[in-house]
Amino acid sequence: MKQAFLASFYLSLAAGIWGGMYVVSKYVLDYIPPFTLVWLRYAVALIVLGAVAVAKRERPPKNGRDWGMIITVGIIGYVVSISLQFVGTKWSNAHTASLITASTPAFVVLFARWLIGEALTWRKLGALLLATFGVIVIVGLGGGEESTFLGNVCLVGAAVTWALLSVLVKIASARLSVFSITTYAIFVALIGMTPMMLAEGPGLAASHWSVPVALGVLYLGVVSTAGAFFLWNKGMEMIDAGVGSLFFFFQPLVGSLFGRLFLQEQLDVSFWLGGALIAAGVAVAVRSEQSA
Repeated sequence: MKQAFLASFYLSLAAGIWGGMYVVSKYVLDYIPPFTLVWLRYAVALIVLGAVAVAKRERPPKNGRDWGMIITVGIIGYVVSISLQFVGTKWSNAHTASLITASTPAFVVLFARWLIGEALTWRKLGALLLATFGVIVIVGLGGGEESTFLGNVCLVGAAVTWALLSVLVKIASARLSVFSITTYAIFVALIGMTPMMLAEGPGLAASHWSVPVALGVLYLGVVSTAGAFFLWNKGMEMIDAGVGSLFFFFQPLVGSLFGRLFLQEQLDVSFWLGGALIAAGVAVAVRSEQSA
């Protein structure tokens, strides 16, 4: 029971950080292009995690199999998935992006069943459907005229690859510490994002920088990347992947709350109803984990 509680705390905190991250990103992206910002996030995160690794005297993986796992996690999760999410949101719209990326837990359940043989129980399926319906209530069903087929395909790809990442991290954690997986996967991602950052052209000009922009980049790198990536990976290590994935639904919930607090966006009855359904779905899933 204690492990399930800790996993729930780690995953809730990670999803909450990502949910509120768009308020900071919305401001910083007015000054720094998206791929350049992702590169900066990873650079800052790597400095922080590298300093912790030196303090802990953390040693890098020694064999090719472990490095293969880390490279796979870094490329699939932190390069491909994040890039597809940015491109998909640009070519579609935020409304559709929120709804499509919320399909991630469903793909996690499928990958967990396929790759590690996790049981697919009726209670787990019911919790998934309950929480999914909660997201649909919050976001709504209308795609809008700005939505494009190619953008939606990219968003589905982002959901699938992040789901695969979550299961791969669980597999890798049987051989490596979550800290090592997170640190070295971000190192791989920094290398992988470098060509995309350079392709954007001169994204960093002196005129772009100010104290708020610098603080925003630091927040995205330290809290949203180094901290949240570690918390998500740690939580997924401690609990069934299919159950842990449901905490992903807290992102639109927290994002809406932060939008209300900092951007004066309005919250209607559908938000509170959808939030209650998400919380109920997660509670059902965690209860099944504790009774297993």
